[in-house]
Amino acid sequence: MIKHKPTSPGTRWKVCLGLKFKNKKYTPRCLISSKKPSYGRNNQGIITSRHRGGGVKRNLRLIDFKRKKHYVLCRISRIDYDPSRNALISMLNYFDGDKRYIIHINNTKVGDIIVSGFNIPPKNGNFLPLENIPIGSKICCIENKPGMGAVFARSAGNYFVLLSRDNDYCLLRTSSGETRKVNSKCFATIGEVGNLDFYLKKIGKAGTNRLKGIRPTVRGVAMNPIDHPHGGGEGKTSSKRNPVSYSGKLTKGFRTRRNKRTSKLIVKHR
Repeated sequence: MIKHKPTSPGTRWKVCLGLKFKNKKYTPRCLISSKKPSYGRNNQGIITSRHRGGGVKRNLRLIDFKRKKHYVLCRISRIDYDPSRNALISMLNYFDGDKRYIIHINNTKVGDIIVSGFNIPPKNGNFLPLENIPIGSKICCIENKPGMGAVFARSAGNYFVLLSRDNDYCLLRTSSGETRKVNSKCFATIGEVGNLDFYLKKIGKAGTNRLKGIRPTVRGVAMNPIDHPHGGGEGKTSSKRNPVSYSGKLTKGFRTRRNKRTSKLIVKHR
């Protein structure tokens, strides 16, 4: 962690992660892609996600979440910074000459050799099915369906714990305390996602968020009645209704989960 000297109001409270391996080496064109930002609007130009817009131009890093090159050894050549996510990414150099990006796993370093496959040792960074992972292991980058690619536990410092195993399903405990079932044929990575100190970062000033494409958030009580359910009134008034969002939905304690099809796989809610 790097704390800056208070030479200006913007650096007084700023705390950076101090990524020493944030390099500017050449990245192969096959691992990056360009994408026009949507700025929180749909195809009709209507705002569907507020507080988005602006920001610096960036390239998308193509992450390999499926890792289907089974039993082909690869070496971690370098660890890079990805502006599109809070986790770091690792570049893999396969022994057959191919190069891929994956999510960086904690306690893996440059020069380590990892592999993906079915009957491989449960080493940190290896990608193998849940049915071959020991009970009690920390896992991340987990598939929801076999061959779908990793969808669970991909953010910085995140991991699941393998609690038990049945014939067709494994019981996992998420970082939020939820317990759910996942197919035993699904693949997962041994270990936890790196960059554990991400939550200690402080931006220091509003301009940093503007560079990231995050626009200001205005309180509802400071708006007019036409703009927000909390708006209007003479002076500072408070209504007896519960706090609601911009669209009128309850904001505190109201469940917004809509995927009822997979609710049967959740054993214990968070």
